[in-house]
Amino acid sequence: MKLPKFISSNTVLKITSLNAVVITIRLIVSAFIQRLLAVTVGEAGYASIGQVRNVLAMLTSTSTLGTFNGVVKYVAEFKNNQPELSKVFSTVSIFAIIGSVISAAVLFFGASYLSDYLFQSQNYIYIFQLLAVIVPFIAVNRVVNAVVSGLSDYKRYAKIELISYLLATLALVVGLYTFELKGVIIAIALAPVIQLMVLAFVFGKTLKTYVKFKSLSLNLIYKNKLLAFTLMSFISTFLLNYIELNIRTLVADEININEAGYWTAITFISKNYMVFATGLFTLYVLPKFASIHNKHEFKVEVFNIYKTILPIFGLGMLLVYFFRNLIIQFIYPDFIGMEPLFKWQLLGDFIRLGALVLSHQFLAKRLVKSFVITEIISLALFFVLSKVFIQYYGTEGIVIAHFVRYIVYFIVVVIVIRTYYNTAIQESE
Repeated sequence: MKLPKFISSNTVLKITSLNAVVITIRLIVSAFIQRLLAVTVGEAGYASIGQVRNVLAMLTSTSTLGTFNGVVKYVAEFKNNQPELSKVFSTVSIFAIIGSVISAAVLFFGASYLSDYLFQSQNYIYIFQLLAVIVPFIAVNRVVNAVVSGLSDYKRYAKIELISYLLATLALVVGLYTFELKGVIIAIALAPVIQLMVLAFVFGKTLKTYVKFKSLSLNLIYKNKLLAFTLMSFISTFLLNYIELNIRTLVADEININEAGYWTAITFISKNYMVFATGLFTLYVLPKFASIHNKHEFKVEVFNIYKTILPIFGLGMLLVYFFRNLIIQFIYPDFIGMEPLFKWQLLGDFIRLGALVLSHQFLAKRLVKSFVITEIISLALFFVLSKVFIQYYGTEGIVIAHFVRYIVYFIVVVIVIRTYYNTAIQESE
């Protein structure tokens, strides 16, 4: 089907519109799956699923030592420079081997401790031992995904996302009906393996064009450059998910496990619609910002992104808010405690989107100090405000903390980027 001219002439809209098709299908399928899980495993089971998803997200960082955004950046820059790409992938390979071995060892030998710490039970040792085996697949999956993103191959990205999601969903349903909650958790753990198989099938031939496996060697030429991304990924991915794990435990301890399930459900809804932005960030924003070298071009590009996606995103969020009771009734029956959480979560996510567009400049230009400072402010605010607000507002305090956090984060990011360009102008004079 041919796209309308106003879409085909705008890369942001092309990626967004194609993403919209994939995400719409995902949302429809997800609605049925989430209802099935809510009815079958209940609030407590939902909270446990949230813990496993957070651990898996942490592994996407540790398994490659956080090199995903670095690979995206350098593939975008060197896609026509094979010798440099070989140097990048040689270093990435060593990082992935080190990250995978360390992650697998911690998971396997620390399975008993992790089960007790995250679930207050020894019944989940099996999942950490399984994840220990899966870690290398997670690492390879992340590296190949980064190549797809660095090439801005949004058509195949959409195909990979859709096929892998549908297959992972099928595995989840089979797991649910076979072993109930345990089967669901195993299926979630196996999702990266499924995605890797889809990646190999859809993108395998193209990958060989850019990654010359015979030319890879054990060198660390890009070590220092990639270590910067390791630090940034540790903060943005590992620490974020670690804090979410702790906040979910806090809600369960301070209030009850059902409330932890409500918060997990609202964050899952949030992550579903934020997938719209995730694809745009990796396929367009990061590679584009990497190629921009002056303040005027940056401002023009940011304005172009804002005017394209913020209205679409805002409209979608309004629909989610106005139909929140139907969403609860249809997808999460008996999760009535979710209703007050929608307003603050949606407001926070809208501001978050605007801030994340800007903050991708830190990744594009490898502004490690700026990234670290802004992320630590954001995460510290979220954790501290959550602990304070939960005493006064209960679970709603967590999403209020989410909202306040991103207001402050947005302001700080604007100040830091303005300072960066003003300093660059002064140095060029």
